[in-house]
Amino acid sequence: MAIVKADGYGHGVIRVANALPEADAFGVASVEEAVRLREANITQPIVLLEGPFEEQELSEIAVHQLESVVHNHDQVRMFAAGSPHTTLWIKLDTGMHRLGFAPSEVPAVVAVLANPGRQVRFMTHFASAHLRQDLSVPRQLEAFFSAIDGAEGERCCANSSAILGWPESHGDWVRPGLMLYGVSPFSDRSGESFGLRPAMTLASALIAVKRVAQYETVGYGKAYVCPEAMEVGVVAFGYADGYPRHAGTGTPILVNGVRTQVIGDASMDMMAVDLRPLGDARVGDPVVLWGDGLPVEEVAQAAGTIPYELLCRMRMRAHFVERRA
Repeated sequence: MAIVKADGYGHGVIRVANALPEADAFGVASVEEAVRLREANITQPIVLLEGPFEEQELSEIAVHQLESVVHNHDQVRMFAAGSPHTTLWIKLDTGMHRLGFAPSEVPAVVAVLANPGRQVRFMTHFASAHLRQDLSVPRQLEAFFSAIDGAEGERCCANSSAILGWPESHGDWVRPGLMLYGVSPFSDRSGESFGLRPAMTLASALIAVKRVAQYETVGYGKAYVCPEAMEVGVVAFGYADGYPRHAGTGTPILVNGVRTQVIGDASMDMMAVDLRPLGDARVGDPVVLWGDGLPVEEVAQAAGTIPYELLCRMRMRAHFVERRA
């Protein structure tokens, strides 16, 4: 089940779905996302990972032949009275404590929802699979399989971090999300170390090159003080485009393929970079903010956030250029 919620993690949900024709199903967060896929002629099963938010959505689920997670008793009531043919994924709360039924509730839920015309499956979600060797993962697995012992239905536990780090969790279905886009879910390993390639390269260009004297400052609030006379580049990209404002001085960036650093704080439409490692830079020189040659994991770490957040920001105003590998 390829996870394409949040507009395909910022890559464009239709673009991603079309690039993954071998996916057995797609996972989305809302009916609206699912309808976009159906209107784009995506025919694979589509799973609502949070289920319906209100009863009126049941008609859309039926019309578009969607599958649904069921994680609360209101949804049980909706589906018990609704279409008997919808494939349902019963979600167990085995330790994440976000969505799902307590293991002790599962037999009663199955008794209400199971019928001859409906396929029922089981799923859970790990709280800490991205922390390798974390003891909560085997505990959650044990709780999950104990709760559904003897029940008929396929099993689904593993997200990207569990796929890569916990093979015993794979079950009948896996749910790759972040790894589909070439990014590691682990803070101490890059996607490249797993043989993944970034699907997104975020690129711009220099729109100004300035010579700034020693001890002069750059940007709002005098955020960077030049330690010597130096050349400073201005990149046409800022927080209104999705770059994190808190990715300040020291955040890696590539100019003309040379690694250097962001200086100061990003502005709404621009950001400043240190051009000293280049020797010679001109207006129009290409800039890579992350992607090919610069893992988004590094930028996220420097910004004190996670790659998921940075990728999802790209739904703002960046232009997309699609190239097939």
